[in-house]
Amino acid sequence: MQAKDVMTSDVLSVASDAPISVAARLMLDNKISGLPVLDKSGKLVGIVTEGDFLRRAEIGTQRRRQRWIEFLIGPGRLADEYVRASGRTVSDVMTRNVHAVKVDTSLEDIVRIMERHRVKRVPVCAEGKVVGIVTRANLLHALAGVAAEIAPSSAADTEIRENILADLKRQTWAPIARIDVTVRKGVVQLSGVLSDERQRQALRILAENVPGVKEVVDHLVWIEPETGMYLEAPQTE
Repeated sequence: MQAKDVMTSDVLSVASDAPISVAARLMLDNKISGLPVLDKSGKLVGIVTEGDFLRRAEIGTQRRRQRWIEFLIGPGRLADEYVRASGRTVSDVMTRNVHAVKVDTSLEDIVRIMERHRVKRVPVCAEGKVVGIVTRANLLHALAGVAAEIAPSSAADTEIRENILADLKRQTWAPIARIDVTVRKGVVQLSGVLSDERQRQALRILAENVPGVKEVVDHLVWIEPETGMYLEAPQTE
């Protein structure tokens, strides 16, 4: 399987000159833990994640060390930590060394990148633009969908997935950024997080209406925003 078979295509991103509050709000509202960062031309220049907001002066979590340790660390690293704790824009706190892949990069290579560089998400680029992102969750959903079978998806399965994703983009109610779609032998696996339980039936019907779909398997989870309780798909007999 390749990046295009499992990636999330409708990728949320943030501008490099945006205030950090914008990035934080995007992640909270969409229940995601990281965002690609783009410059004014749309080129990928970094990634910002929840981890980049852990050490912040506003909430009193910036690093504090004894003087002798600061002396050993040196002014360069201390200055860098100050920027990340007190910077106001996304470019101040983002990770600049991004490990991006192509749409035809194999999942084996993507996993190798994740392990080697200890990253949880890998942007997918084509012609210098971000066209998708592969996260650990995408890989887990793919594994759940194909079990022990590792043969590549057929052309028909790829077409079905692309048609479902295209239909999702046309629906204003669809939580596109939080939904993963995998297809194997005409069987569609829907995974991800719902913002409203009523979206579950709508997503199932949308997938069932795509030509070539034999069955839709629901792995979607709805999280109640007030209590944090979650509801999985109802069990079928």
